Amino acid sequence: MENTYEFFSRMIGTLAVILLVAAYAGSTQLLKKYIAQRKSWKFILFTGLFGGLFGIYGNISGIDLNGAVISVRDIGPMLAGLIGGPASGLLAGAAAGIHRLTMGGLTATACVIATSTIGLLCGLISHFFPNVLKKFWRTLLIGIAMEVLHLGIVLLVVKPFSTAWDIVRQIALPFITVNALGIASMMGIIHFIEKQQALSLERERMKSELEVASVIQHSLLPELSERYPGRPELAIRASMEAAKEVGGDFYDAFFVDQDRIAFLIADVSGKGVPAALFMASSKTILQNCIRDMPKLSEAFARANEVICEKNELDMFVTVWAGVLDLRDGRLVFVSAGHNPPVLLREGKAEFLKIKNGFVLGGMEGVRYRENELRLAEGDALFLYTDGVTEAAAGENELFGNERLLACLEGCGTEDAQAVLDRVKAAVDGFVKDNEQFDDMTMLCVKWRKHEQVSG
Repeated sequence: MENTYEFFSRMIGTLAVILLVAAYAGSTQLLKKYIAQRKSWKFILFTGLFGGLFGIYGNISGIDLNGAVISVRDIGPMLAGLIGGPASGLLAGAAAGIHRLTMGGLTATACVIATSTIGLLCGLISHFFPNVLKKFWRTLLIGIAMEVLHLGIVLLVVKPFSTAWDIVRQIALPFITVNALGIASMMGIIHFIEKQQALSLERERMKSELEVASVIQHSLLPELSERYPGRPELAIRASMEAAKEVGGDFYDAFFVDQDRIAFLIADVSGKGVPAALFMASSKTILQNCIRDMPKLSEAFARANEVICEKNELDMFVTVWAGVLDLRDGRLVFVSAGHNPPVLLREGKAEFLKIKNGFVLGGMEGVRYRENELRLAEGDALFLYTDGVTEAAAGENELFGNERLLACLEGCGTEDAQAVLDRVKAAVDGFVKDNEQFDDMTMLCVKWRKHEQVSG
């Protein structure tokens, strides 16, 4: 009983060291490099030597029992065979076995045969039945079978039989248990590391693709600057800041004809890639409908029907759009469930009071009402998504409508870009370092019929 306790204690201590080394090695770039070259001769050689070193360490740290060295030597050849194939297993088994032979003792020859055979058999198992190794209990059974085989070889080779039997009887329980649990645990560590590496590569791939998607998404939005719309009557500026790599907000500005320009802002339900794809589709549909239909209300109704037809994910989009006549400042606009814009007039800021229509994509057969406003010289419209008013400084404190109006009060003389910069600075100062979960998009339209616009 004392011997059994000592065998367990010493073998588990050695196994702990081997598992620690294996876990560390598995996380290094060196091992990742060789794993990436699996089935190459470099991988086979590396795995065989790696397993052989484990086997040799098992020999050195083993316990002598009447000429038999009781150790976790077999874990090295088993490991090499299971991950590197027959050649790796045989190489590791031979290395560990030859080292054991130099130590001498009653079971030296039997151990050379056993470790080499075990390494080869584990390699054949991994080659012909690779899926067997994906379950912990299956690897455990393989480990038990290999250690039973090892003890069987000892009984066959070591003479006299009574001596061999006495050794086997004393070591069987700790020898089989520790080695089987050891190889099962080690394979579990390796599979875990491989999964983590695969997840890491997948995350890097997704990150790269999202960065590309973000660039593509921003390229879909018009570049609003002095060059566009290129009319002295009007200045338009916009900004979009996605909460994730890609978002569902968007804005647009385009000429309907020579003297009328349409501009809009929209917010798609949801976040991330699905919202970005829905955004791209909705933007195209809206632009085509506004250009093709004689009335803005009819364009919204048609866009709603088209979006509903292909809306398998039950997403929707809120939109505010206006068509401005550059000859006289007459603005026709429609809102589909979107936040009311802020009118900046004579130093005052106030929300446009209109009856909101239903969101696009929410229900078929919806009709939309047109509203009309005539802009005076110096007027500006500030459009935004709810990511602005719902920017959070804490769990229950939002930027809100009152702060937005206070921020915009008195900035009617500023150019369009300055208005956006003012709101962005106010929101940033409010939320500080708190993470935001909604996209933040803004658009400002400044009407100056008789002035050359510089900003």
